[in-house]
Amino acid sequence: MAVRNRLHRSELAVPGSNTRMLEKAPKAGADMVFLDLEDAVAPDDKEQARKNVIEALNDLDWSDCSVSVRINGLDTHYCYRDIVDVVEQAGDKLDTILIPKVGSPSDILFVSTMLEQIEAAKGIDQINLHVLIETALGMANVEAIAQTCPERMEAMVFGVADYAASTQARTTNMGGANPDYYMLTHPDNEGTRERHWGDQWHFAISRMVVACRAYGLRPIDGPFGDFNDPDGYRAVSNSVAALGVEGKWAIHPSQIALANEVFTPPAAEVDRAQRILVAMAEAATQGKGAVSLDGRLIDAASIRQAQVLVDKAAQIESSLAARQ
Repeated sequence: MAVRNRLHRSELAVPGSNTRMLEKAPKAGADMVFLDLEDAVAPDDKEQARKNVIEALNDLDWSDCSVSVRINGLDTHYCYRDIVDVVEQAGDKLDTILIPKVGSPSDILFVSTMLEQIEAAKGIDQINLHVLIETALGMANVEAIAQTCPERMEAMVFGVADYAASTQARTTNMGGANPDYYMLTHPDNEGTRERHWGDQWHFAISRMVVACRAYGLRPIDGPFGDFNDPDGYRAVSNSVAALGVEGKWAIHPSQIALANEVFTPPAAEVDRAQRILVAMAEAATQGKGAVSLDGRLIDAASIRQAQVLVDKAAQIESSLAARQ
């Protein structure tokens, strides 16, 4: 069955064509590293990148993180060889396969069927699936995709750049704010109007989060292109974390610590959640369904909210302890 307690706070993207980055990746501090055979690799380098990735999987120590491989798209002739060669030669080192540009359940079924046959032939454990929702078709079918292969499906990632291209959005930024996506307030007495920027991707990522949570998957946010803007990265991360996203890609090592920080619940929030659980347990012994804590009403719904936060903090603590 698909792993449900793996950390995905930070997912480091590493081009399969860059051997120096491959060597450094296992100790970079990310919860997961995905070795990229798709967008980060030029067509002329595809075959060598595949060999590099297989060598890296077999020769490097991946005990400090989970490891995935992003295969090439199902609409390319590189895809089948990515699956066959990587899984046959290094499948026992893999936690997940990351499938790009998933548009329908049939894309999942194709990869799953190939994995099932290779796993049986080679006697290796099940490899889970991680899928990118980065096209208009994929978003239109996101609920159906989320229900496909529950025994393998682990996480969904929102791929903002390809999604923007697919929907013909008028932006060339890879995530983050768009100055053209704004509203004006009504004029004040002097006729002045304030400009309020919005989040162009709010609806799309919210829809993916709902699909993930409905069917037991983990929602992950994709890339933030400006790795020289840590404040922008942190702002986007905080925003999606508030929606229920569990982690974010790091396309540069400097983004790893930022993601780990944002997607780890703050100690003060965990403490309050624990106090909510204690207060509600005491209320239950008194026959009360709701009580006041710190001047605010808490009830049964508060228990569920608090338990999610406490469980997440415990998962992170347990996972980090297991790595030591």
